[in-house]
Amino acid sequence: MAKITVVGAGNVGATCANVLAMREIASEVVLLDIKEGVSEGKSIDMMQTSNMLGFDTTVVGSTNDYSKTAGSDVVVVTSGLPRKPGMTREELIGTNAGIVKGVVENILKYSPEAIFVIISNPMDTMTYLALKASGLPKNRVIGMGGMLDSNRFKFYLSQALGCTPTDVQGLVIGGHGDTTMIPLARLATYMGVPVSELVDAETLQKVVADTMVGGATLTKFLGTSAWYAPGAAGAMVAEAIVRDEKKVIPSCVYLEGEYGQKDICIGVPAVIGKNGCEKILDYKLNAEEQELFNKSADAVRKMNSVLADMKLV
Repeated sequence: MAKITVVGAGNVGATCANVLAMREIASEVVLLDIKEGVSEGKSIDMMQTSNMLGFDTTVVGSTNDYSKTAGSDVVVVTSGLPRKPGMTREELIGTNAGIVKGVVENILKYSPEAIFVIISNPMDTMTYLALKASGLPKNRVIGMGGMLDSNRFKFYLSQALGCTPTDVQGLVIGGHGDTTMIPLARLATYMGVPVSELVDAETLQKVVADTMVGGATLTKFLGTSAWYAPGAAGAMVAEAIVRDEKKVIPSCVYLEGEYGQKDICIGVPAVIGKNGCEKILDYKLNAEEQELFNKSADAVRKMNSVLADMKLV
């Protein structure tokens, strides 16, 4: 079975590692952090649930010892500061860029074939940084924002429909930001029926609006970024890779002309399998959706320009 490393043992990283272990997605999960003892403590805590929950995955903690990550098939990067109330993802760039760049460089010393799943915020910009700074082929660096945002979209759709989220299909493309993501309401369905036929336009617009501020809403409640859904989203992308599921997951990946955009990492529907991003699907956006996507790309590029100013790319 596979070996997966999760970098960052905070709320998101620990949740991701726990989901990976409980679902037995890998034979070994390494949880790495810079804070002394945190990853070791959380990994032992998780292992002490293995008998109760019936999983055989080994979880290992490491304080900044990258040698323990050697031979990882997938590396989930959650490290960096979380958002505080009122803080934008853009404000995190300066701090988190240096952290993510260092993590990727250290991981590749021990796992040169690893596929990276980026969670660190601002996610689109950190994915672009990880790709450019590492020189890796584009299929091996994936941002997980679309997985998270799409599941938030499906949750709000299910609330409007009064049904279980597992019966709803919907996806979110574009940037992973409160003003840049694009929930594709036109394509959302409930057991094959377009959602637009089941709820009125006003209700659907509210679902879209609630989805777009889904992260900020939770930050306001919690006083920090959410972690259950983001951690699970990272684990699900990792699972699609190590189990070669060929699953269509909206993912932040590098575009070379797809959807009219180049030299940018942004959310689009992608087939995720053992080689990472194996194919980008063309969902034939209408004129309004394409305009929103172009605006989203412009906003992501503006954030990416900070990396150039800092001479990181």
